[in-house]
Amino acid sequence: MRRLTRVGARPGFLDYLVQLWDFREFIFYDARARVQSGTRRDRLGSAWLLLNPIFNGLTYFVIFGLLLQTGHGIENYVGYLVIGIFIFQGTSGAITSGARSIHSNKAVVQAFNFPRATLPIGVNIREMMSNVPLILAMLLIITLIPPVEKITWLWFMIIPAVMLQAIFNLGVGLILARVISRVHDATHLLPFFMRAWMYGSAIFYSYERFVTHPDILAIMKLNPLFNVIDIIRNCVLYAQPPTWQSWATLSVWAFGALLVGMVFFWQGEESYGRG
Repeated sequence: MRRLTRVGARPGFLDYLVQLWDFREFIFYDARARVQSGTRRDRLGSAWLLLNPIFNGLTYFVIFGLLLQTGHGIENYVGYLVIGIFIFQGTSGAITSGARSIHSNKAVVQAFNFPRATLPIGVNIREMMSNVPLILAMLLIITLIPPVEKITWLWFMIIPAVMLQAIFNLGVGLILARVISRVHDATHLLPFFMRAWMYGSAIFYSYERFVTHPDILAIMKLNPLFNVIDIIRNCVLYAQPPTWQSWATLSVWAFGALLVGMVFFWQGEESYGRG
């Protein structure tokens, strides 16, 4: 005789992962549909995916590059800035959308029974799909705006770097999704956190110019977003293979965040949609 299971009860962690795998087709279909319809109401449509980081880049170039001269001593500062802005936007959009995925779909969560992690996972897949043309545009800009960079085999290393970035984004999004589902006030703090993270990730300046203490510099270089950006800059701008330390740091952050995020989110499975 099979044991009865309480409706809405949280399954075991491995069973939960199996349920997520069973929903894989729905997750990919929903993510693709939302990418196609996301900017349909705008006159320029999907062009805004590209225009937003371009306008941000121009703004930061004028303020930090021309007025404050933070790019002094940085080879190919335009490319340096472009990579920082485009890659940061990918992380910012994925984490912000993932963090709000449960609260913004509260009606769906309350009406249907499904593994709630499908929502932040779907959001992150959608952001990954949206970022593909962004990354291609980023590389095109770098090859067109002087000083023009030559294409090398190192450019292919962008793929694993971006994949690790996406894994990290998902992990952080899962953690924040549970937090915001219970404490919605945390949503108001998220933009401040993302802005502080942007300023601390050497997007429009170099750590070495402003930080001289070796221990502080080493701590700042543990920043996962900095490591993604630094790996891509080395590959695209300077034709230098990234150090194994950069790959190791990024990998630990990515898979650590995913593991912690998935377990933390799963533990709150029964609480989503209440209240």
